[in-house]
Amino acid sequence: MLRLHNKTPRILVIGDLMVDHYIWGSCNRISPEAPVQVVNVKTESNRLGGACNVGANLNALGARVSMCGIIGDDSLGKWLVGELDRLGIDVSYIIPTNRPTTQKSRILISHQQVLRVDREESAPITPQLEDELFELLCHKLHNFDAIIVSDYAKGLLTPSFTKRVITLARSCNRLVLVDPKGSDYAKYKNATLLTPNKLEASLATQIQITDDTSLKAAMKKLQALCKLDICLVTLSEDGIAILRDDSLVKSPTIAKEVYDVTGAGDTVIAALAFGLSSGLDIYQASDFANAAAAVVIGKIGSASASLSEIISFLHDGVYADSKVISQQELHALLKSLHEKKIIFTNGCFDILHAGHISYLQKARELGDLLIVGLNSDSSVKRLKGESRPIIPQEDRAAVLAGLECVDFVVIFEEDTPLELIKLIKPAVLVKGADYVGKEVVGSEFAKEVKLIEFVQGRSSTSIIEKIRSL
Repeated sequence: MLRLHNKTPRILVIGDLMVDHYIWGSCNRISPEAPVQVVNVKTESNRLGGACNVGANLNALGARVSMCGIIGDDSLGKWLVGELDRLGIDVSYIIPTNRPTTQKSRILISHQQVLRVDREESAPITPQLEDELFELLCHKLHNFDAIIVSDYAKGLLTPSFTKRVITLARSCNRLVLVDPKGSDYAKYKNATLLTPNKLEASLATQIQITDDTSLKAAMKKLQALCKLDICLVTLSEDGIAILRDDSLVKSPTIAKEVYDVTGAGDTVIAALAFGLSSGLDIYQASDFANAAAAVVIGKIGSASASLSEIISFLHDGVYADSKVISQQELHALLKSLHEKKIIFTNGCFDILHAGHISYLQKARELGDLLIVGLNSDSSVKRLKGESRPIIPQEDRAAVLAGLECVDFVVIFEEDTPLELIKLIKPAVLVKGADYVGKEVVGSEFAKEVKLIEFVQGRSSTSIIEKIRSL
């Protein structure tokens, strides 16, 4: 069940900061000077690239993001810092240098990339610059839930700097996720996990990956080499492979339509860090990351996926249990539902019966989408006594989510759903007909209140009493 907790993760991204430059044009002829296309430029744009794209993805998910790296003391560097700052990303760990800001220029014709031109300096940073960066971080790493090391082999992540960062972060019991580069992974030793693709894993282990047997062998070697908590390999169209406790599990890809894979790896590591920092286990986080990647590769250029887009994508039939969402996920999802007529109702739903189903089906018919607020176990105990609920909240939520008429289930801890209703501001607030003449909690935040008749002779209490009398 993909349920993120309500805490906002704070994540630090350390890596090679870049500008992705896009040149959009058309082509109607071949050059008379050489057998190449002549591109008529229509428009140009800059976007955050490299480790900055990881930061942008985290920001879109709702994380509090800090970036660490170097830029050139040039106009591109100023643009990059300004764009990060505009997004609300912390730039206090970025140092200007006399190196040029890395820029990748991509020329596209009819949405197809035909050429890339790189401007960069990839020599290792000096020991003095390394010490300066580490000094900025050494007393701050404990403030973050996770650290992402985004290595594009542009000279920032030297073996010594990378080892120092990982050692310090792990001493603070922080998650360290690494997007690796090159064939020598020794500098990533003791990270929580790496995200190499199949080719990168083959090069690092010198094992040609051709099937699940060779994949598992390469992953076991990689895990031993780097002393990883979790070993993970991205498999492109085959999803993500996870090795944990000598068991190989694959989280399948779920892309519907592919337009551009640029930056998909950045999205995966950002989503993994966000998911793990938000209470998901590695298998749930991988499903979440696959969904994020599916959203991104359906766009052109380095892009990001918002939490709202991912939840909507999951809800569109990819995972049935994605109907059960946290209040944080609901808050994000509502941004994409502003044109929907939302119906809200709530209850304990302890032992679901025919009366409940009839009630929920009638409620769903009143609009485009039904959100059900579900009392938590502690809330039910306060309302109905220590012997209730009979069914724990996770099971009650799963049963409700299995109903076609229910679109989302949100568990709340309070005695009433007032805060939920205030957040949702539903078009229709639905309650049972026994509320005739009574005040309905949250009615001031709904456009309309509807009362629905219960099916006579159907109630959880009567079912429980009947069972006890047997």
